[in-house]
Amino acid sequence: MKIQGYLREYPFLVQVYRLIDSRLQAIKNFVAEKSFVADIGADHGYLAIELAQKKFCKVVATDKNFFPAEAARKNISDAGLENFIEVRQGDGLKVLQVGEVDTICVAGMGGSLIAKILADAPEILNTTARLILQPMNGAEILKNFLTSSGWFVVDEDLAEEGGIIYEIICAEKNFSDKQTKKETSPLLKKFLIQKQKKLLRVLEEMQKSPVAVQTEKFSKLKTELVDLEKKINSHT
Repeated sequence: MKIQGYLREYPFLVQVYRLIDSRLQAIKNFVAEKSFVADIGADHGYLAIELAQKKFCKVVATDKNFFPAEAARKNISDAGLENFIEVRQGDGLKVLQVGEVDTICVAGMGGSLIAKILADAPEILNTTARLILQPMNGAEILKNFLTSSGWFVVDEDLAEEGGIIYEIICAEKNFSDKQTKKETSPLLKKFLIQKQKKLLRVLEEMQKSPVAVQTEKFSKLKTELVDLEKKINSHT
């Protein structure tokens, strides 16, 4: 069915499309068509609906909290997509069955929490082909976890919403050295400046403590700041 006809049949989706922001669009772009997807922390189910409609995916949408899970069920029912999306209430990957999905999406959480969610279900992780992750912070912590767990970051992208630039990470078990979307993104310089400002604030706070400035963390952050400045200057 053509999308225009589908929207006429399910007018609810007009509202859903308006609620799919650039961050979720960037996540969707990394999902292959006809994938079996787990959307962890699905909230109201907007990404799951988009994946089912635009990418012809089968989706398990999960949320650990009752009300978001119920909201997702209602939205999916209103969209007429119950045969393509199943909502499960539960914690992380623990509600999934081994081999049930080939793609896992986790968005809108801290990098440490995403790493913990993945680490807590190795039997699920080991049968998954692709991870699409959008950390709100702690991206390097998450990348370090992926590397130590045998995953490779094969692509990255940036998305801006509400003046904030978000990182989207795509990881697989096979190495790829292709140029990432992030490296060619028009948002890259703005993203680096955003990181620079955050880092400067942290260093300024640490400089208030004579003890803090003697720590290894302070030295590493100063080195990171120098590297950031070089990257920013190279994009001038």
